[in-house]
Amino acid sequence: MALRAIDNALPITPDRPKKQAKVIVKQPENGVNDENKVPLPISTEATIDYIPTESLKAIADPESKLQGLIEELESKDWTKVCESLNTARQFTLYHSSLLLPSLDKVVVILVKSMKNPRSALCKTSIMASSDIFSAFGDKLLDSTATDAFDALLLQLLLKASQDKRFVCEEADRALNVMVKSMTPLPLLLRLKGYVSHRNLRVRAKAAASISNCVPNMGLEDMKEFGLVSLVQMAVDLLNDKLPEAREAARRIGMSVYEAITGNEEQKLESWQSFCQSNLQPIHAQSMIKLISP
Repeated sequence: MALRAIDNALPITPDRPKKQAKVIVKQPENGVNDENKVPLPISTEATIDYIPTESLKAIADPESKLQGLIEELESKDWTKVCESLNTARQFTLYHSSLLLPSLDKVVVILVKSMKNPRSALCKTSIMASSDIFSAFGDKLLDSTATDAFDALLLQLLLKASQDKRFVCEEADRALNVMVKSMTPLPLLLRLKGYVSHRNLRVRAKAAASISNCVPNMGLEDMKEFGLVSLVQMAVDLLNDKLPEAREAARRIGMSVYEAITGNEEQKLESWQSFCQSNLQPIHAQSMIKLISP
């Protein structure tokens, strides 16, 4: 068969941004497997909508819908889990008091979904975590949910560190929502262990979240955490391999400097005195240089 002349070919147009994840497995034309061939898989088609928070609506009968929510979230059908995660998001926004008793179970399912190799399910679960942070904030640190929160935090840091851009960006957004929704000091206590993580990208993402926490802390909160500990954390991150971690170190250092010096007239002298009294000489020099004009 002759090839179509290239002049008659349809023009090439750039791809439009994707708003859905679609998975299709084709079936035979007559819908029946040929007995002389290897059986074909059953036809499946799944379209996953990434629904923005502002487009989610209240549930007409939330009490009734809640009864089967956990079971639906634990379904082996990943497309049903995606749908149920969006339902959970509706509960967080409009019926959070009903969801609160099951919050730890929902967070455990979020973590499991983030570990799933299907990117559509992973992204949907990350979007759900953002809404949960907004709705529940510090309640995630209550004794009944704290272990689940730690697992969720680790997964978000890992997902923000990976190469799939649309998953990475969604995880970054979730971490930013987390920082805005939670009290800085208890969140900082959860984050601090990850700045020494063996994965340098995880370290950088944890450092970025900490650098967003610290400016929201008052001097008393910083003292409770440990002023020297904060400054030493900044010193260690200044030598990190990734620019994101080094930039976070500078932000942490500047925040502590502003808190310590306050309205003092001789700010630089006060900062020099603090650093020289509490840090090794080489580290003190690094922090003084960070602030010096």
